[in-house]
Amino acid sequence: MDLGLTGKTALVTGGYRGTGAGIAQVLAAEGAHVVVHGFESGQAKGVVDLISAAGGSASAVAADLSTDDGAADLAGVTKDIDILINNYGTPGGSDWDSMDKWAQEWNANVLTGVRVTQRCVPGMKDRGWGRVVFLGTAGTRMPGERNPGYYGAKAGGHAIVRTLAMTLRGTGVTANLVSPGMIATDEVRAAFTRRAKRDGVTGGWPEVEAWAMNNAMRNLTGRIPDPADIGRLVAFVASEHSWHINGADLAIDGGAVDAR
Repeated sequence: MDLGLTGKTALVTGGYRGTGAGIAQVLAAEGAHVVVHGFESGQAKGVVDLISAAGGSASAVAADLSTDDGAADLAGVTKDIDILINNYGTPGGSDWDSMDKWAQEWNANVLTGVRVTQRCVPGMKDRGWGRVVFLGTAGTRMPGERNPGYYGAKAGGHAIVRTLAMTLRGTGVTANLVSPGMIATDEVRAAFTRRAKRDGVTGGWPEVEAWAMNNAMRNLTGRIPDPADIGRLVAFVASEHSWHINGADLAIDGGAVDAR
C-alpha cells in the first residue's frame, strides 16, 4: 500500500533515539523527508546518517523544547512540516511525597508537544493538509506506583487530541494519539537482559523476551514490538488513507490491559 507520504515533510520530536528513531526511519522509508529532532547540536546525526544510508531523506534540527525560547529554534522548519510526530516524553521520578518532579513531567510530556504543535499547525492549515500525532502510553490505563505525574500527564493526551481535532475541524488537518505498551528499544533490551541474567537466563533476545513476558508487562501476543513496529502504525495514521481517523486514541500494546 502506498501511504502517500512521498513529498511530505515530517518532524519527529525526540527522534534521535529509541522509539522516535524507529518512527523516523519508517517515515523515511515510506518516502517522507524526515526532520529528526534532538535537544543538542549533533544529537540527531546518527539517525539522519542511518536514514541516508538506507536511501531516505532526512535532516537534523536541535532545539530545547522544554522552554518557549528553546522551541523557537524550530522556526526554520516548522512552516514546512506536513506531519508532526510529538514523540518526545519521559518520566521524571515523581512520587506522592514531593511536588518538585510533577511540573517537570507535565512540561516534558505535554507542554513540549503543545509548543511544537502551535508552531506547525498554521502551515498545515494554509496547505489544507496535515497530521499531528502525539505518542502516549498504554500505562495510563494500568499505571504503576512510580512516576504518577508522568502517567497523569500522559493521560491528558486523549483530551488534548480530541480538543485539537475539534479546533481543526474541516481544515484537512487531523490529530490523533498512538499509545504503545512496552517497546524493545536498545535500553529496554539491555535492562531486561541484565534482569533476566540474575534469574539464570543467559541466552539471546528470544529467551530474554520470554522471561520479560512472564516477569514484567504481559500482553496477549507474547512478544515485545520493536520501535519500527510502532513506526508502522504511526506512518499509517500520518498517511493519506487515515483522513477519517481523527481525535482517536489508538492502542498498540498487544492487549496488555487484558493480560494481567
